Amino acid sequence: MIICHCHAVNDRQIKEAVENGVDTIRGLHRELKVGSTCGRCLPQVRRVLETTLMQIAEPSQKRVA
Repeated sequence: MIICHCHAVNDRQIKEAVENGVDTIRGLHRELKVGSTCGRCLPQVRRVLETTLMQIAEPSQKRVA
């Protein structure tokens, strides 16, 4: 699904960037240019970022518990 229409960035691209170590909106902005034109995508970008970070963290939390 397209998240940033201005730069044609989809949710898979955001997830991939997060899985490769980008962990902030600013980092996604630098990497993918999301939010750099109109900014309407930023709430969705934040949701995808947070969801992906939580999915990455879940396996390691289960091992600790």
